[in-house]
Amino acid sequence: MYEDFHVTDPWTGEELHCRWTANIVAIATRHADAVDIRFEVNGHPVWIAMPSRAWVEEKRRSGHVITDRLAAQAAGRYLKLAVESGYDNGREMYAMSVEEVLEQTDAVMREARHSTLLPELPAMPGS
Repeated sequence: MYEDFHVTDPWTGEELHCRWTANIVAIATRHADAVDIRFEVNGHPVWIAMPSRAWVEEKRRSGHVITDRLAAQAAGRYLKLAVESGYDNGREMYAMSVEEVLEQTDAVMREARHSTLLPELPAMPGS
């Protein structure tokens, strides 16, 4: 789905290869109450910051949790849509709102139909 995909930048026509590389709790790295989802985009790091509060809200509204796999897919879908819309391409960090996280997780789950059908996240070299 969205852990490894290609998308075309509408401004330059360049094909971008976006590949998930990590989920990192941002409290430890940048003292933010978020989970940072890291992608490589044509070899350059791009971070999607997802507020931790979205995990609480998802549990409250649905009774389900946002897993690492779901977070990576939702962030990847957000990144793909951001590139396709021409939204300030070339940024190193995008910050999602709680509402955006919930919208993206809902969309991913509609596409996947069940959490067990979400793609496994690949093991990264050195892990």
